[in-house]
Amino acid sequence: MAGIRTSGPGAVRVRPGTIELNADRTPDERLELVILNTGDRPVQIGSHLHLPDANPALDFDRAAAHGFRLDVPSGTSRRFEPGASAVVQAVALRGARRVPGIQLKSDDGWLDGPPGDDDAGDGADDDAGRAGGSEENADG
Repeated sequence: MAGIRTSGPGAVRVRPGTIELNADRTPDERLELVILNTGDRPVQIGSHLHLPDANPALDFDRAAAHGFRLDVPSGTSRRFEPGASAVVQAVALRGARRVPGIQLKSDDGWLDGPPGDDDAGDGADDDAGRAGGSEENADG
């Protein structure tokens, strides 16, 4: 690529070799999906978007994608052109498996289980603290 500097301010210096994204993921934490853009405009999915929450114009198995995100570098996205389909790789979300600020629309309303079903088992969950604090989750 012309214009990429290898020395001086703003230089891009990389070590030889290849980095495998999410190399520690087990087969159970990986998924392959076919996504079709049925809309009339391009749609992008960001690297950490919970896949079932993607634009409704994208046609794919949302139930199978529950708890997964695209297997792309952090801060990047994948673009889907109108009428085009693509095979994509996805990986399971990790950590607390909560996606703050995004309103989940699954049957139970939560990525990490129904309200009150937390790891501590104390039943002291605060519903307003999940999914951005909105109570419109069930209605969308």
